[in-house]
Amino acid sequence: MTMKQKLRIGFIPLVDAAALIVAADRGFMAEEGLDVELVREVSWSNVRDKLNIGMFDAAHLLAPVAIASNLGLGHVRVPIVAPFNLGLNGNAITVTNALKSALEEKAEGDLVDPKVSAKALAAIVAERKRKGEPPLNFGMTFPFSTHNYQLRFWMASAGVDPDEDVQMVVLPPPFMVESIKNGHVDAFCVGAPWNSVAVDLGVAHILHFVSEILQRAAEKVLATRAAWANDNPESLRALVRAHKKAADFIEDEANREEACEILSAPNRLNVAPEFTRRTLDGRLKISPDGKYRESDRYLMVGRRGAARPDRAQASWLYAQMVRWGQAPLSRDLLLAARETFRPDIYDAVVGAGDLPPEGEPKDGVGAFDGPEFDALNPEKHLATWKIRR
Repeated sequence: MTMKQKLRIGFIPLVDAAALIVAADRGFMAEEGLDVELVREVSWSNVRDKLNIGMFDAAHLLAPVAIASNLGLGHVRVPIVAPFNLGLNGNAITVTNALKSALEEKAEGDLVDPKVSAKALAAIVAERKRKGEPPLNFGMTFPFSTHNYQLRFWMASAGVDPDEDVQMVVLPPPFMVESIKNGHVDAFCVGAPWNSVAVDLGVAHILHFVSEILQRAAEKVLATRAAWANDNPESLRALVRAHKKAADFIEDEANREEACEILSAPNRLNVAPEFTRRTLDGRLKISPDGKYRESDRYLMVGRRGAARPDRAQASWLYAQMVRWGQAPLSRDLLLAARETFRPDIYDAVVGAGDLPPEGEPKDGVGAFDGPEFDALNPEKHLATWKIRR
């Protein structure tokens, strides 16, 4: 079977496209015999649709969109395979200056603790209801998105119903900052660099890194149609090899400056290199007054087994789809969701053993609230929560 060498791959301008962009622009794709055109898109629906109809050979894709496409949720069913995880974590919850002040007034403890901040949010929501004020607006990138589920998981932990007590608004990532600046939303959950851009403009505070909500959260995947993967196995293997080289390159701090220059180009992220540097270093300015917060979990591109697809993550995302009424609960759908993530392909190319090291959460997720997640028993997870659809 011949190898398809010329590929078109879609992406959204986010730092978690780093392995894809560096693989193409640093020459790792070319080393593998691939001639790749990266196509910058503005919305996840564009990326999904162009991948599904064959305009893209592969894509930087939200992990839940890959699963939803496999299950036929929210769109036509197109089987998708994800042989490489482009990043764990990388999102943040960012709030307006006004909402940050209100949360501080209601907080009973340190707002860095998501349990404290969620309870403070619940108090604000209750007070707004008593006063007859409109609900708070929370921006997220797509109904089938980690951002949607992470916001919901956080606020519902304190009894805030995301469908009844606040308004969830879909916004493409590049439009988030303008929306908070113009007062259209009170908060948003998005990937880097857009949280940092809002903070630098002086209009918002980063409240939480998502790694404070979930220690390991599959964010974006390298996705291809299953039919394309079957027809082009050598191209698929070459893609995985190139991405692994790129992830290793990015994670080496000696290459960090070069990686940030590559990512910041006008036809890639089109932001100052310092924004991408903050993200990859896990050291973010969280408030307009210059306060910083650090986390070695903020965005993991390749370290701690981050690049290897983890089917426990697919199970968790499917469980959220069920919890919020996007999917029925079914053993067949759970197994189909898990089959979207292809650690077998990754292992065949990279070699087995690229697993999370000791000290990582045993359930593969590490949520801040609730019992340990059982990846083969989502019913147990769902039974924990009072707020669900």
